[in-house]
Amino acid sequence: MPTQQSQSQNSMKQSYIIKLQFFFIGFIILVSNLLGQSQTNERAQWFVDARFGMFIHWGVYSGAEGYWKGEKLRNNNNYAEWIYYRNRIEKEEYLTLLDRFDWDSIDPEKWVILAKKAGMKYVTFTAKHHDGFALWDSKVSDYDVAAHTNPKRDIVKEVAEACKKHGLKLGLYYSHWVDWEHEYGWDHTKEIYPITAEQYNQYWQEKVMPQMRELLTNYGPIDLMWFDMWMHHSKTLVTKEQLLQLKGLIRELQPDCLVNSRLGLSIEEDSDVDYRTMGDNHLGSEKFAYPWQSPATVAHSWGYHATDTRWKSTSTLLKSLIGNVSLNGNLMLNIGPRGNGDVPYEITQRLLKMGEWLDINGESIYGAGAFDLDEDLHGWGKITWKPLTDGKHNLYLYLYNWPYNHKLPVTGITDKPVKSYILKDKSQLPLYVEHNDVFTEISLPYEQPDPLISVVVLEYDHKPEIIDGLVAKTVEGGYSLTHKNLISEVGNRIVKKIDRLGTVPAHTLVNEKYQCKWKIFVDKPGTMTIDVSYSFQGEKPKGTILVNAANSNRKHDVHPTGLTVAEPNKNYHIDNFTSIRVGNINFPDKGIYEIYLEIEAEKEAPIKFQWLWLEMKKEKE
Repeated sequence: MPTQQSQSQNSMKQSYIIKLQFFFIGFIILVSNLLGQSQTNERAQWFVDARFGMFIHWGVYSGAEGYWKGEKLRNNNNYAEWIYYRNRIEKEEYLTLLDRFDWDSIDPEKWVILAKKAGMKYVTFTAKHHDGFALWDSKVSDYDVAAHTNPKRDIVKEVAEACKKHGLKLGLYYSHWVDWEHEYGWDHTKEIYPITAEQYNQYWQEKVMPQMRELLTNYGPIDLMWFDMWMHHSKTLVTKEQLLQLKGLIRELQPDCLVNSRLGLSIEEDSDVDYRTMGDNHLGSEKFAYPWQSPATVAHSWGYHATDTRWKSTSTLLKSLIGNVSLNGNLMLNIGPRGNGDVPYEITQRLLKMGEWLDINGESIYGAGAFDLDEDLHGWGKITWKPLTDGKHNLYLYLYNWPYNHKLPVTGITDKPVKSYILKDKSQLPLYVEHNDVFTEISLPYEQPDPLISVVVLEYDHKPEIIDGLVAKTVEGGYSLTHKNLISEVGNRIVKKIDRLGTVPAHTLVNEKYQCKWKIFVDKPGTMTIDVSYSFQGEKPKGTILVNAANSNRKHDVHPTGLTVAEPNKNYHIDNFTSIRVGNINFPDKGIYEIYLEIEAEKEAPIKFQWLWLEMKKEKE
């Protein structure tokens, strides 16, 4: 039997262990909060803090500007850097494009300076694209810039020195899988005229490995390598062993260098891959706990194309950056300089405007990441979250459209902010905030502070708690209940996506009994109107829609909605979706309410449900 002293010692030991456990739990939470992304390794911490980088596509193809001997690039995607392959140009003749270059005017430092002015924190340069041409002084092959310039140029070296001078991280793009120059490099015509695995390995060992050794040895610290195999290695001639050999060389020579998933190994397959690369111009749609990045263009082509006119606006580009950061992602925005080094005016102006915006609002981007609320909860814009070094936490609210009523509704946060202000306001004049359980309403100035995107800051003395699963109150003061924001459902249904060029809305097809449920927070008691949007193509009334909330039921007998004309004079007729008033329901108190929907339909007479709309009844109604 233990003595009182031993019991006391055991108790003290258990207390110490519990305290130690809480310390480690707290430390892990702190580290996770500081990182913002739980699956970020130490190498990639600078990357998730940086958030915004520049991609530079420049090479022999820049001299063609999307045309070869008067013929436009043979592909509607306008990827000008593919002209060697698309227009079936002979290898040596392709190099005659270099004669068009104005070498005295080409100054890569100007590209890096532009990146810095744009608020970018890193630059990724195409050291070797698919054409196989090295933009450095390579001893492996004379198919490089040094062998075709007088005096010799080493563009990789010039970019590297400029990045070091101006304090930007350096990334290099190297096309390892595809190489149109080497006899045994992958060229998609080899789908017709195949090569053996042994021949491909000859290319790998003769060119890829020694050239990568040059890049990793001769240019100082390389902060990231950007590979461009846009499919898994299992679907290519490249073997996993070759990819691991290449990654092993990087880890040996540049252990802090980041490697992207387009190496051909996914993060799920190899946790040593540092970040995921999305598809070209594919922006984020969900949160990831690991680092990821979208490569994107300002127009459409990556290399310069003379007749590419699909320019994205500055606000569109800012929304791309903000949207990715709100999901824990980065944006790497491409420039395609011309053969004289000039960056197109449209790109330059947009980047400079983005830089001006980031000079004011950059704290909401750099080092920030996703917040816990659903990314699509609020229709007015996006939210990022940032833990500060003094223990405080900021939320940044990006207003894509300035509300007419000058009220900004925020749903789902249980804590009241310590302070709120416009980020552009240097005096940080406090905004009036009304907090009600899980609903925060911010009174905004009459004038929109920023013509692009205004940012409202909510300051907290700890990371704010949330209640998940609520449907947000819109700036119009209503609640839009759809199949995307419900919390539960019972019964068979088919979710239909937007169709017929967007004329048919997304909806839920029901041909028997179906039930679903939403949650909303009502910030003040009152009577709400209930509208439902649906389509029913039966010849006579059949089926019912029942709405239940606040212990009240409202039933609607479904009527035929008929057809409508989607496009005049084109015999383009579609199902008509129409909004119908179901009735009113009184919500006697503020609080969280569950909204139930029950649809009864028959197989031969399906009901196509689109949405419910709840809005506080106006006095004149």
